[in-house]
Amino acid sequence: MKKTILACVVISTGFLSSAVQAESYDPETDAAGIYVGGDYGYLRVDGDEEFDDDKDAYQIFAGYAVNKYVAVEGSYVDFGTYGNDLANAETDGYTLGLKLGFPVTNSIDVYVRGGQLWYETDYSVLGIDESEDDTGLFAGVGASYHIDKNWAVKVDYTLYDNDLDVDSASDDIDNADFSTDMKYASVGVVYKF
Repeated sequence: MKKTILACVVISTGFLSSAVQAESYDPETDAAGIYVGGDYGYLRVDGDEEFDDDKDAYQIFAGYAVNKYVAVEGSYVDFGTYGNDLANAETDGYTLGLKLGFPVTNSIDVYVRGGQLWYETDYSVLGIDESEDDTGLFAGVGASYHIDKNWAVKVDYTLYDNDLDVDSASDDIDNADFSTDMKYASVGVVYKF
């Protein structure tokens, strides 16, 4: 998995740096505006009752940066399928939140982000299938490297805090309330218009 992520970063960086005319990024004049992007990474699902597994996930996002410090960002996240033979789930959702950036140099900035998650989980517990819509919160940290005024690559670590309440799946399942946190480490590409 680490080799796959590293290969994605190397390929993306090489492609972007050779495919675009390098016009250097200036956070004072180039930060504000609309941007889009996507990332791919490693998902770790931690929960009670051994309901955890390692899995890949991806996210596509769009945002509007007010300035070099503040942006509003929304995304679609596909958390994939996780769990085991007895209890497994497939989750995807949408987010909306704030992103606060802090330029370190003209090319590098670090950021924190957080907000609301709306998600749907299709789950199966002991062969009983159910679906549930719910909400949760998320918070993350990351860093971006601006290749030029339009393209950037980023690394990100985000915690999605949500509860999978599967009590309704069966009255016979004891302790079926899984409190689940999803931890997502990813690499991605951003394009700013």
